[in-house]
Amino acid sequence: MTGYPAPQGLYDSRNEHDSCGVGFVAHIKGEKSHAIVGQALEILANIDHRGAVGADPLLGDGAGILMQIPDPLYRKWAESEGLTLPPPGDYAVAMCFLPQHDEARDFIVSQFEKFIAKEGQRLIGWRDVPTTEDGLGKAVLDSMPVIRQCFIAKGENCADQDAFERKLIVIRKQTQNPLAELAEKHGLPQLKKLYMPSFSSRTVVYKGLLLANQVGSFYDDLRDPDCVSAIGLVHQRFSTNTFPSWRLAQPFRLIAHNGEINTVRGNVNWMNARRRTMESDLLGADLDKLWPIVPHGQSDTACLDNALELLLLGGYSLAHAMMMLIPEAWARDPLIDPARKAFYEYHAALMEPWDGPAAVAFTDGRQIAATLDRNGLRPARFCVTKDDIVCLASESGVLPFKEEDITRKWRLQPGRMLLIDLEQGRIIEDEELKAELANAEPYSEWLDKAQYKLKDLEWIETAGDAVRETESSLLQRQQA
Repeated sequence: MTGYPAPQGLYDSRNEHDSCGVGFVAHIKGEKSHAIVGQALEILANIDHRGAVGADPLLGDGAGILMQIPDPLYRKWAESEGLTLPPPGDYAVAMCFLPQHDEARDFIVSQFEKFIAKEGQRLIGWRDVPTTEDGLGKAVLDSMPVIRQCFIAKGENCADQDAFERKLIVIRKQTQNPLAELAEKHGLPQLKKLYMPSFSSRTVVYKGLLLANQVGSFYDDLRDPDCVSAIGLVHQRFSTNTFPSWRLAQPFRLIAHNGEINTVRGNVNWMNARRRTMESDLLGADLDKLWPIVPHGQSDTACLDNALELLLLGGYSLAHAMMMLIPEAWARDPLIDPARKAFYEYHAALMEPWDGPAAVAFTDGRQIAATLDRNGLRPARFCVTKDDIVCLASESGVLPFKEEDITRKWRLQPGRMLLIDLEQGRIIEDEELKAELANAEPYSEWLDKAQYKLKDLEWIETAGDAVRETESSLLQRQQA
């Protein structure tokens, strides 16, 4: 079984839940090295017990790594092919899981290239991702997609890298969203099998229906000394009561998550309900090309990833967006700073919390961070070393640091966030981070101007006198 079964009897895949292992390693000063990639894969191997296997011991639930784009590796490939890559940040890499069916794959490639040109970007070329299939189970190989990378150069219509990132998502959405309809129209159900684990000028995801110790052995790139990064975010999926597939392996494009989002159905409904009231100066007319923001048939984590992606597109910072999505307990906390409380109260009108036991690690390639839900029901331990390495994972001891080299170790607390800013080269503590965001705008004043409380309205006390007598019952009036 490599996907959800159809609803039958009392079974419905919407009720599935999962719990996983997650971790990351980062160099605080942003120094890229192959050692970071190796340490990330070591974390992944050491949280192997947090994953699950089926009756076939070679079929796991999926694992992967999210890292910065390894520019030396890709530049070496481009030179061997006679291609020229623009400077780092001016080109993007689309990691693509394509269907095995030749006709469907050719159709998808043509669609993708059409939208690249339509949105004013330049196609550089396609690369077959080198893999080693030794040790993979039959079910894994049977369902394995064709894995390719597409390289795209920044177009003249993008003023900076952020504008480029926005265009990339517009291209991805326009390629993927119509495929279900096109599959029916052309009689090619395989079109629906397109999936892009990542498409960015900053980060790339290597993942699959793999065991924790297979990620590094399967993807040849990850063993190349030119594969360098300052961050490595890894995930081992545990979903004994869900069904494994290549696309559901984590990390997703921005996050890796251990836990459950119990409110996901309501969250997705609210996202769809806001469609006609949503606008963005940054996106302009491109916003209408993104729908649906949250496609059907995804896991709860994939839905959260889509929501975070939308907020970043709209100009929110990484930390700001995650504070909106997974707020700490603020409503009845008498000790919380008033400015921070006003921040959460203001944003509660814009976005409902994505609630549930959750430890979430996330990155946009410039910052890497982790946060816990308000109840702190999932573990997250971290340590900092003398040589500016930060390691966070679902448990302690995932990397063998000497005790004398560790300058700090602690656990992530309920509702708190740990953020490493690679451009500033420092850890930004929870209090500083949230105080800065809470005081960035006059949220308390905005609340006073926008909120009307019933107890403050003069007419409430005399409203009872204005109710007219009527022959109809209260129930009849309510129904009417």
